[in-house]
Amino acid sequence: MTDSTNARREDVQKALERAVAEYGTPGVVAEIQDENGAWFGSAGVADLGTGRRREPGEQFNVGSAAKAFTAAAMLTLEAEGRLSLADTVEEWLPGVVRGNGNDGRQITIGQLLTHTSGLGITGLSAEIARKYHTRPGFAAHRYDVWTVEQLLKLQMAIPPLYAPGADFAYSNGGYHLVGAIIEKATGRSYEDEVDRTVVQPLGLTGTYARPFAEQRVRGPHARIYTRQFFKDGIDPDSLTPDNYESLLEGPDSDPVDVTDRTTWGWAAGGAVSTTSDMLRFTNAMITGSLLPPAQHRTMWSTVPTRDWMPNTRYGTGVSQWTLANGRTLHIVAGLELGTASFTMGTPDARRLVSMNINCDWNWYPVCNQVAEAAFGSPFLPPQ
Repeated sequence: MTDSTNARREDVQKALERAVAEYGTPGVVAEIQDENGAWFGSAGVADLGTGRRREPGEQFNVGSAAKAFTAAAMLTLEAEGRLSLADTVEEWLPGVVRGNGNDGRQITIGQLLTHTSGLGITGLSAEIARKYHTRPGFAAHRYDVWTVEQLLKLQMAIPPLYAPGADFAYSNGGYHLVGAIIEKATGRSYEDEVDRTVVQPLGLTGTYARPFAEQRVRGPHARIYTRQFFKDGIDPDSLTPDNYESLLEGPDSDPVDVTDRTTWGWAAGGAVSTTSDMLRFTNAMITGSLLPPAQHRTMWSTVPTRDWMPNTRYGTGVSQWTLANGRTLHIVAGLELGTASFTMGTPDARRLVSMNINCDWNWYPVCNQVAEAAFGSPFLPPQ
């Protein structure tokens, strides 16, 4: 092992320790795969109550990184001749995308996958805010079991932001529509199709798409914590991308253990995985070892983002982030209530890092520090 490799791994370990000491992260893990093999590091705890340490092999909800699993499943169906990304939503879900200016006759599957459908942002939904981002709401609704129909209704209650194809708007509901189309095209559940098209071919032993009714992660896992609650008296109907963060409780608020609960993420954010599995999955997405060449090119045919992460481009479930030194990383990442998952790699996949924190605050500076330690540069800051 080279001195530079040892130094890099030492720098990553220091970044993990700073995540706990400086940013109040309960616990963080990172796993590296490069030309010198694998390395695992951790800092902090998996459980604030017991002080149990974080360990290799822990499962966690990957948040929006699940969109990459959904996209890979959909692209596999296209390769099998089941459908085309040029198909409209109306062809597969007749009459579903209607109302409030939404029109499934004008939206293609490909636009859903790249967030260019024009659909509104369900993350700003007043219903979601009341149920999951107020302390009383979460206590009352943490075990609610959603249905696909309810998720699609949630999306249709929001007017579109743009005409289809006109611009980028990050839409969880667009991926819920993709999940519904996968079920319609195959006659199988979304969860089973992710298993058939992604999990089994790649041999991902700690990964699965989480069903709506499951209240707990199946394998060993850390406890997860959130502070993502709005201040008392905030009207959820007033939320916008610009004021969202300013309306949240401050950093001195007490975190809530949100480990055991159901999730509404589904095809937009319901997968569970491990750092090792995320390395294997992201390697396959970058190198094209899972998808045929045409679908692999589609996955990384990116569009510029808007009102999302700065200096990024989005493909189908995956993204590219620019570093301050001008280089680009390929990213599969997601934030979910109580946890953040971030896997990043060089364009040739020769160096990959997968990390997870068991909270949902300060995730960006923590990931930024690890990126700088592992790849020699932080992310390009907002202009």
